[in-house]
Amino acid sequence: MRHFLRNLFCFSVGKKYLMAGTGAVMVLFVIGHMAGNLQFFLGPEAINRYGHFLQSNVEVLWPVRLALLAVIALHIWSATSLTLENRAARPAAYEQWQPTAASYASRTMMMSGLIIAAFAVFHLLHYALGVRAVNLTGIDFSALRDSEGRPDLYLMLLLGFSRWPISVFYIIAVGLLCLHLSHGMRAMFQSIGWKWTFGGVPHLPDLIARWFALLIFILYASIPTAVMCGFGKAYKEKALQQLTASAVAGKESAR
Repeated sequence: MRHFLRNLFCFSVGKKYLMAGTGAVMVLFVIGHMAGNLQFFLGPEAINRYGHFLQSNVEVLWPVRLALLAVIALHIWSATSLTLENRAARPAAYEQWQPTAASYASRTMMMSGLIIAAFAVFHLLHYALGVRAVNLTGIDFSALRDSEGRPDLYLMLLLGFSRWPISVFYIIAVGLLCLHLSHGMRAMFQSIGWKWTFGGVPHLPDLIARWFALLIFILYASIPTAVMCGFGKAYKEKALQQLTASAVAGKESAR
């Protein structure tokens, strides 16, 4: 076991496997998280039932969250370590070098990775922990409940994405995530030698990576886009009226 860990953390090949493995875990999480979030379009009953299921399994939910943060940290560490090793192997920079063979996604992997990590923390504070200071609404999201007494995740998404700075930041972060994802998948396919032609289409794995990343971006961005275009407006306005009436009643009873 000690020999395995030494190879994994001390040698370039091991770090590449570590980066690929943690990346694969994050891809699976991205797909699962997206499937849960898309229940938003099914209405408050579906998404709130999903949210209640998560909140009522805290003994599973928080270990998964902490494990995901650990996976992200390992992914960033392995990527940073490999980048520094590559730079050390070529201490003298080439003059007027232009990365014609490298894609934009590959050249911005470190930057997009760090932004994605920061976004993951913000997203946890915004919706999972309901920190009022980051939602730009002044409303305590953790106190929002539907008619069944469940966390009103539907209303949280409506209120959260009704603030355009948050929606724009979310869409940009998801775009960077998908750029990162497209290059990461293509690099993984190349590492395992998966380069083949099917039905006359050359380099099909590269196309799969690109179209998969584009599909993920469209589906994730659809939620804030729909909210900014007025989706769920009637539900949000009714809920805000009830919150205002409750606040006024609370002040009057305190007098």
